[in-house]
Amino acid sequence: MKRHLLLAACLLALAGCSSEYIISTADGQMITTDNKPKLDKASGMIRFEDAEGREQMIPQSQIRQIIER
Repeated sequence: MKRHLLLAACLLALAGCSSEYIISTADGQMITTDNKPKLDKASGMIRFEDAEGREQMIPQSQIRQIIER
């Protein structure tokens, strides 16, 4: 019983650690992602996973700001 409670507490703690990010683009789009967007230095593109789980890339010059929610 104690093991189940400990496991449940750990799962809740892990779920609380994940952050949602909002990417605001120069053309006014607001893109939500569950993972922190990363800069690909070789190409100058911001890489992120969209809400449907697909990997997307946007030129860094088109990003107005990235907000952690």
